[in-house]
Amino acid sequence: MKEKILVVLGPTAVGKTTLGIELAQKYGGEIISGDSQQVYRKLDIGTAKASAAEQAAVPHHLLDVRDVSEGYSAFDFVQEAASAVEAIRRRGHLPIIVGGTGLYLQSLLEGYHLGGEVNQEEVLNYRKELEELSDQNLFSLLEAHSIELPELNRRRATRALELHRFSQGARNHEKPYDFLLIGLNDDRQRLYERINQRVDQMLAQGLLDEARWLYENYPQSQASRGIGYKELFPYFAGELSLEAAVEQIKQNTRRFAKRQLTWFKNRMAVDFYMVSAADYKTRIDQAVLDFLKDD
Repeated sequence: MKEKILVVLGPTAVGKTTLGIELAQKYGGEIISGDSQQVYRKLDIGTAKASAAEQAAVPHHLLDVRDVSEGYSAFDFVQEAASAVEAIRRRGHLPIIVGGTGLYLQSLLEGYHLGGEVNQEEVLNYRKELEELSDQNLFSLLEAHSIELPELNRRRATRALELHRFSQGARNHEKPYDFLLIGLNDDRQRLYERINQRVDQMLAQGLLDEARWLYENYPQSQASRGIGYKELFPYFAGELSLEAAVEQIKQNTRRFAKRQLTWFKNRMAVDFYMVSAADYKTRIDQAVLDFLKDD
């Protein structure tokens, strides 16, 4: 029997952390972070990491597992998240993955990863090129590279071509997981208001000090390219006002949320729940109960 996993995903600031903790407390779960920035130590505010109290309430994994001077990739996530899933199941608990990094989640759940230090921006650009091709041209590329698939469709073709270009021998491995995807969303205006409020809250909590430390010590690191940090660097350099830098954070975060939703809707079969609906948690509970009933 495949291992059952709950996955709470959605755009930034929609309420994933809170729901993940509630589900873990209710169903005997432990949380695995599915966020590419929350792996870094000392970057707590700008990455919206679960608070110390939240981490104490429920066991969390893949938080604070890298120094900011180190890199982190989808390959690293797949290896470490799979180990965490196995350890959680051995303890008789339910693994609950909570996060918004679509490439990481898809890589783990579909057994699909590119391996090594692959530049995600290059992958996304190549994917965009493939998505713009007609079916005939896309499938012709498979033939040109002598790639055979047991089932021919656009998603499998795109995945295979990405592996061919970037993986250096990696393969799409079947994973022993049975997962329930729980997508959170809200209408755009409400979501954008939540994002703006979160940025203001981060600033009140000390985001400037956290970002300045990163700017002064690790300005060229992978971690420094995260939204919420990179926009403040011009302010620290005297090239931009604080007001303009903060507005840039909010704008980039709103754009990022839109990209996240596009990924999940186009790349993964997600059932979304609108968090502004009064019964959304009741509906999620029923879906979880149905999913776990044979466990």
